[in-house]
Amino acid sequence: MSRLFGTDGVRGVANIELTPELAFNIGFYAGEVLGKTCHKPVIIGRDTRYSGDLLYYSLASGFMASGIDVIDVGVISTPGLAYLVKENDFTGGAVISASHNPYEYNGIKLFNENGFKLTDEQEDEIEAKIDTGIPEERLTHEKIGRVLEDDSLLGQYENYLLDIAKDYTGLKIALDLGNGALSGYAGEVLEKTGAEVVIINDEPDGKNINDKCGSTNPDMICDLVKETCADIGFSFDGDADRIIAVDETGEIIDGDHMMAILARNMKNNGNLKNDVVVGTVMSNMGLDEYLDSIGARVVRTNVGDRYVLEEMLKEGYNIGGEQSGHIIMLDYNTTGDGLASGIHLLNAILEIGEKPSVLNKMVKNFPQVLVNAKVSNDKKYSFMENETIKCEVEKIEEDFKNSGRVNIRPSGTEPLVRVMIEGKDQGEITKIAENLAKLIEKELS
Repeated sequence: MSRLFGTDGVRGVANIELTPELAFNIGFYAGEVLGKTCHKPVIIGRDTRYSGDLLYYSLASGFMASGIDVIDVGVISTPGLAYLVKENDFTGGAVISASHNPYEYNGIKLFNENGFKLTDEQEDEIEAKIDTGIPEERLTHEKIGRVLEDDSLLGQYENYLLDIAKDYTGLKIALDLGNGALSGYAGEVLEKTGAEVVIINDEPDGKNINDKCGSTNPDMICDLVKETCADIGFSFDGDADRIIAVDETGEIIDGDHMMAILARNMKNNGNLKNDVVVGTVMSNMGLDEYLDSIGARVVRTNVGDRYVLEEMLKEGYNIGGEQSGHIIMLDYNTTGDGLASGIHLLNAILEIGEKPSVLNKMVKNFPQVLVNAKVSNDKKYSFMENETIKCEVEKIEEDFKNSGRVNIRPSGTEPLVRVMIEGKDQGEITKIAENLAKLIEKELS
């Protein structure tokens, strides 16, 4: 069987790939796995997409069939649910969301009792149980779980956001909520800080989540900031675990630039652990250059926020993220939190005392070129076993020295090898990337 869990839970077209039967099984066997160490309730939240109810009842039934009580948190962001699991006494939690995908997709993300996403080993165990279809025990009588009520949980998360915020009186903040999980409360939270808030895309109808809006279409928030003369803008994906920020001139502040601003402020305050920011292989060398200038450095991982988190936990770092806007601040939460990241960014801007546009320019991006080499799926993982390719990559890296870099990685979904070259001269790196992609195609054909 192909692996059910991807880099961020289970995902597919609702009722075709992610069926109610599969959701039930995920809940049932996750209940068996998580219930080994803790037998408290699980909490379940979801975003605004049409299939959320269908999958909630199936997933909740699975947990209850395994003997675990369920609390329905309703519509909440992924990081909001993770925070609630971390701060309370639960067996774990689940979010029903397909993040930035169109509304016909949905997904299930699972969290352990500490608010962290499940380990590969836990996911593999759940998957093996689903594959065999043999339950440890079929429970009856009072051993089955029930749905419990707790109306205070969303308010607990909102209070946490207010606790980390400052007084934003006099600031105008523009928001594009993507018709997603933040639609019900993000504006209200920020208004309580004293800010003037202008909002678009906060009327979800089940089908308009991520529909030409939110963080996958940043033009909307850029335009809104300029049209309303806002001081800053924030745009979110469907489950709000990532953020795209915009400075007062309408220029995007991507994840690399956000981490630079946050790291500068943390460094100033003595809070940047080990003077390290964890990025990915796609983080721009401009981030390295800037952090080096303030006595800090980048540690890179594979693409994916779970790999960023693994490195942070292993080495004790407290900030990491991706260009796409997943920013993890482990002193506060266990996963990327778009709205909290925006609040931390605002706090840093106020403490440093510069306009967002000035801070946005601290990182001077190196040009990047991405070229795809078409190869068969069975060969796309073996490019570095080829001596000709290996020697060419080493030669390019030697020629670059510290003025550029090469990153080659197989596509996770397509018969491609992705060649990314970064350097100071756009024309030069484009030629290098195209030639290397042709070499890979030739050698692996």
